[in-house]
Amino acid sequence: MEHISTPKVENVKLLDRFTNKRPANGSLYLTATHLIYVDAAAGVRKETWIAHHHIASVEKLPISTTGCPLIIHCKNFRVAHFVIPRERDCHEVYTSLLKLSQPVKYEDLYAFFYYPKSDQDERLMEWKLSDLKMEYMRMGIPNKHWVLSDINKDFKVCSTYPTCLVVPKEASESTIIGSSKFRSRERFPVLSYYYKDNNAVICRCSQPLSGFSTRCEEDEKMLEIISRANPGSPFVYVVDTRPKLNAMANRAAGKGYENEDNYPNIHFQFIGIENIHVMRGSLQKLLEVCELKSPSMSNFLTVLENSGWLRHIKAIMDASVFLAKAVRDDNTSVLVHCSDGWDRTAQVCSLASILLDPFYRTIKGFMVLIEKEWISLGHKFSQSFWNVSGILPSSSLVPLSLVKNIYWKFTIMSSPANSETSLVTPKKNGKNSKFLKILIHCGHFFYIGSRSL
Repeated sequence: MEHISTPKVENVKLLDRFTNKRPANGSLYLTATHLIYVDAAAGVRKETWIAHHHIASVEKLPISTTGCPLIIHCKNFRVAHFVIPRERDCHEVYTSLLKLSQPVKYEDLYAFFYYPKSDQDERLMEWKLSDLKMEYMRMGIPNKHWVLSDINKDFKVCSTYPTCLVVPKEASESTIIGSSKFRSRERFPVLSYYYKDNNAVICRCSQPLSGFSTRCEEDEKMLEIISRANPGSPFVYVVDTRPKLNAMANRAAGKGYENEDNYPNIHFQFIGIENIHVMRGSLQKLLEVCELKSPSMSNFLTVLENSGWLRHIKAIMDASVFLAKAVRDDNTSVLVHCSDGWDRTAQVCSLASILLDPFYRTIKGFMVLIEKEWISLGHKFSQSFWNVSGILPSSSLVPLSLVKNIYWKFTIMSSPANSETSLVTPKKNGKNSKFLKILIHCGHFFYIGSRSL
């Protein structure tokens, strides 16, 4: 509350940016966690709530004859346009929101102050709703080809992997560690999904540190072992989700992709999903489409096409379908990576799992999928949702936006067991920092967070 100098301002207008309707008039309140606008119209009790950590940016415009405009852009792309009568009040609200929406410490996030009605035991259990060991058992692991491993105990091999991983039974500790040292950020190949009908698997990792000619005996052996773990196929698809030119450019930095001459048991495949910078530009153009005021259908469709957003959606869907068909129809295992293996890799592995396994199309299954593919295996949720010390985390919002869009196409349209609420809620709660577990970006952070409870 020390950041709030003006907790209430009256006679504040809330403009409708898309129509010429008369603006609402009411009171604006600032609390420790939310901005609240209450419409003062007679017989109306309409409230607009915006969590401080849901705010991406605040803009104060020059004062006009009607008052001082204050525009709030939210992380869910919502925009609230207020007009405050006095410039001084507007400046104080603006200053307060800047501080409240950009906490200095992670401990100032909403998650550390949100206490639903539950006792300590219930809160501890909520951290364990998704038991990954139980999920792997549901898949049929351990078995004669794959086992649970604690090689990453205390996060010593890879800091962004969980302590419990599924690796080939035949892989020795020295092989795994050697492979990790040859992969970007030590993210060595681990199992994502096991298709027990035919022993084919989806594995994931990061790009190799191959450069133009560097080799690693342990990494080559690791991929050979993954291939042997599926007796029904003589090779493994290695899918690089990046455009080929991007992957080739990484070779100059000592990274790159697998050389089929060095990995005789693989068939290499580029998919061509663009990087985060291209996606962010496309998303910005899409938002501009959505903010058009009364556009013609022709104009809307033209700008939508120019944004390229639907092409990105199609590229990810095509990659996911390729994985699912390879596993189910061709009985062939797949190893997926991009650069670091936590954005595009998580997208296509998640969506392929949804196509292969109806469990992930349920609410419980979707929760397990987020836990397995995004939280424990290291998607950078902290950069997606936290807005600490003035660092705007907009760049990493894109991967989850794409998955949400495609998941809706895959499941919401065809399964009455799901709803848009079940899809939007985890993303919304992550953006407003309501639940700590959605904010962490790897198993290591989860370990630290659970110990602090």
